[in-house]
Amino acid sequence: MIKMLGGLGRWLILKFKSVFYALGYFFQILKETLFFIQRKQVGFKVLIMQIYFTGVKALSIITFIALAMGAIIIIQGVTVFNQFGQGNLIYVILTTIITRELGPILTAFIIIARSGTAIATELGNMVVTHEIEAYVATGINPVSYLIVPRFLGVSLSLVFLTIYFNFVGLFGSYFITQLIKPVDFFTYFNSLLAVLKFEDILTSVIKSFVFGIIISTVATYHGLKVKVASTEVPQIVIKAVGHGFILCIVANVIITLLYYI
Repeated sequence: MIKMLGGLGRWLILKFKSVFYALGYFFQILKETLFFIQRKQVGFKVLIMQIYFTGVKALSIITFIALAMGAIIIIQGVTVFNQFGQGNLIYVILTTIITRELGPILTAFIIIARSGTAIATELGNMVVTHEIEAYVATGINPVSYLIVPRFLGVSLSLVFLTIYFNFVGLFGSYFITQLIKPVDFFTYFNSLLAVLKFEDILTSVIKSFVFGIIISTVATYHGLKVKVASTEVPQIVIKAVGHGFILCIVANVIITLLYYI
């Protein structure tokens, strides 16, 4: 029993050390981010490439999923609510589910699967090939040059992708409506705008920005944790994905609870 308690104590100490190290790493990113604009020539190209990879190249899959979600919601909603004479509720459901919930979290999951894995893999391989050591040896801060551009690129891209997801989801659902029950274009969007609140849009933007911070921080943190062997990289990537999913879900629950308090 004493041995078990001793083992548990050591495990808890290691976990606390890991958490404090991760928090210190996060605050280091924030500090370097404040100086990024002043030193924008350092890492600016990395920032542009990260926005291109995370934001632009993800548009096709975001479009497909947003249209699919909008179609599913409108088909299910029209079928169910019309049975109870509550057809207008579909507009509330659309704005609530797509704008406030599905838009931010599904976009975050897509970015974790694409950019999160890519960033963790890239940084892990850079550690193995001693490229990070080379930056340090030449006087370049890896956090300023490698981490901050990815941090900003993923965070900004996620905000814009979420807004795009919301727009496509709501707009795409209109065409599905025409196949089931034709509705005038202006009537449809006036009804949507009538139930769409500023708080819904603000919540969506806040969630997406927080998710972007989480994804970029977790991916870079785990990528830099690779030590010497390339066989560590897949393991680190799996941890980055798992922790990214968990933290985004936790953050989503917390922000949603704050919205209703």
